[in-house]
This record gives sequence, structure tokens and C-alpha cells, in this order.
Amino acid sequence: ARLGERLGWASQLIRGGLPRRRAAPLSPIARKLSREDAMIKGLHHNAYRCRDSEETRRFYEDFLGLPLATTLVISETKTGRTTQALHTFYRLDDGSYLAFFEVPDEPFEFKPQDDYDLHIALEVEYPDLERMFAEGPKHGVETRGISDHHFIHSIYFRDPNGYVVELTAKLPNHDEATDPTLNDARGKLDRWQAAKQQVGDAG
Repeated sequence: ARLGERLGWASQLIRGGLPRRRAAPLSPIARKLSREDAMIKGLHHNAYRCRDSEETRRFYEDFLGLPLATTLVISETKTGRTTQALHTFYRLDDGSYLAFFEVPDEPFEFKPQDDYDLHIALEVEYPDLERMFAEGPKHGVETRGISDHHFIHSIYFRDPNGYVVELTAKLPNHDEATDPTLNDARGKLDRWQAAKQQVGDAG
């Protein structure tokens, strides 16, 4: 049997089947991330391949409202190889960007991505979540939701390139639910690893 199938009981095991422990102290790296001297200051951009830059612009700028901030025409790589690529950047309200590469001469497998494999989550206010849930079908956009994740509510679109784009709104308990000193995040990860090890040993 596949490991994933044999791990069907793992979530129950993680929640209580193995001895629980206090939330693990933050690692030195995690502690540093909470200080002003953290090396990583934030996300500048994520970049993805796109089929067609204008089709992608219509989705991200016209439908989602992210302004096209800059466009780079790339004719040579840093190693000196000749190429033809268009690199577009769409600005989010926090100053970060979603970026795309259109590279017609380089093969890429565009396919409907599974949520687990690749999705892009963008934060919105709750009234906008509800509004966009209604707008998606009007624009012919594949739309799913509203999903309750107990600390966020989410809806899901599929962009022209096959990527899942999530709009998510925080619930009042969001900050508490994502506080690693309260939510046993490290303990859950450790129990998951231990469950995998048990399955591997048994197989």
C-alpha cells in the first residue's frame, strides 16, 4: 500500500495517539524571526510560468485588482544564453509582488494544479471574500468555497495557467491559532514524523 494510504490513521495519532508534550520552545532561527534584526524582512515576490501574459494580466489585474507594476523583457540570461522572456510583476497592498514569466520557446507542463501541490493564498477582508465568491462565476472563473479552516475562511479560483488562487479572510482567533507558543506546532510536526517512522518500520 502507498505510504499515504497507510498513514490514514496518522492524523488521529498526531492528535493524541502519541504522548503529547508542551509546545516546544522556538528554535534560534524562529526566535530571530520575531526580532527586528531578522535577516528575512518579508516576501518580495513569488514567480510562476504563464501561458500568455495578457491573459494572465486580465485575471490578476482586471479580475483580482492587482496592478501591473513593472514588466521586464529578457533577451539574455545571466550566463549569456539568448532567450526571449517577459517577466511581469503585480503589486500587492503590502508592497510584495506576484510575478510571472512567459517564455514561449521553453517547454512547460501547464495543467490544473492540485491544491496540495501548488496554490497561491491572498488575504482579503471578509466582505470582499463574499463579494468575490459571487463575482467568480459571473466572470466564468472556476470558483469553490466558502471553506472554514477554523482560523481563516477561504474561497478558491483557478487562474488561466491552471494555478489555484485562494482568497482568505482571517477570523478573530487567527493570531492565537497561529502562535507557535500556544498551538503545539512543533509537537504536531514531531508526532507526524514519528507516525511516518512507525509506518515505515511496520512496512
